Amino acid sequence: MVHSPKSYRHAAAPKPKPMRRREFIVILASSAATLPVSTRAQPAQVPLIGFLSSFSSNERIEAAFKRGLAEEGFIEGQNVAIEYNYAEQHYELLSERARDLAHRQVAAILATGGSFPGRAAKAATTRIPIVFVTGGEDPIKDGLVDSLDRPGGNVTGIRAISSPVNVKRLELLYQLVPNIRVMACS
Repeated sequence: MVHSPKSYRHAAAPKPKPMRRREFIVILASSAATLPVSTRAQPAQVPLIGFLSSFSSNERIEAAFKRGLAEEGFIEGQNVAIEYNYAEQHYELLSERARDLAHRQVAAILATGGSFPGRAAKAATTRIPIVFVTGGEDPIKDGLVDSLDRPGGNVTGIRAISSPVNVKRLELLYQLVPNIRVMACS
C-alpha cells in the first residue's frame, strides 16, 4: 500500500513551550539550593529606605512608620534598614539629602513634613518610589503628582487634611450625642 503525500503524516516532535518566569525562578532557586554552603553563604543585602523630613526627629512618627513596616513583615535591623534625614526646617538641605539618597539607590523614600521633602525627592530621582506625607498642602498644586486618583510617575502619598475635617467631625459627633460636654482627642 502506497501512501500519498497528503495522507502520510510524519510524527513531528512536539514544539517546546517557552519557559515561564515562575518556572525559571523555581529552577534557579532549586539549583541554588544544591550549591555547597560556602558558595552561597554571602550575606544578603537588606533594602535601605530613605526617610526624609523637613523637621527634627519625632519619635511618634518614627514609631508609627516602623509599626507600618512591621505589619508588612519588615523589621528595622533584621530585613530592612532605614536612613533617617532631618532638615530641622533648613529646607535648603532637603535637595542635597534627597540627591544623596538617590545616589545610594535606596529602595524607597518616605518624604514627610510638608511638600518640600517630596519635591526634593522627586527632583532627585524618577526611578525610586517616593511616598509623601503632607499636611494641608495640595500635592497637585505643589507639583508632586498629576492627580490624586492617578498620581503617575514614581510619586504617591497621603494628604492629611486635618482642621476642616476635624471641625466637621465634631459637628457630627455633637449631632449624634447632643448632651456631650467633654471630649478628648489623640
